[in-house]
Amino acid sequence: MLLPDAPQPQSPICSAKGCRADAVWVLVWNNPKLHTPERRKTWLACDEHREHLSQFLGVRGFLKEVLPFAEWTPTEG
Repeated sequence: MLLPDAPQPQSPICSAKGCRADAVWVLVWNNPKLHTPERRKTWLACDEHREHLSQFLGVRGFLKEVLPFAEWTPTEG
């Protein structure tokens, strides 16, 4: 039985500021000044913001890979 006030599961949303769209991409990145080489951080992106967020990370040399959310397996670290 679901309680009416119980929190409902949420779909992952895009990391772009103000965007509430469902995430369909995972941008895997690392800031070498802050993180060890094997450390991976992630941002989520909708189709509309994938390119913008990728460019933001890419010009800084942080972007490691872009994966479809459905194919991504979270790892610790």
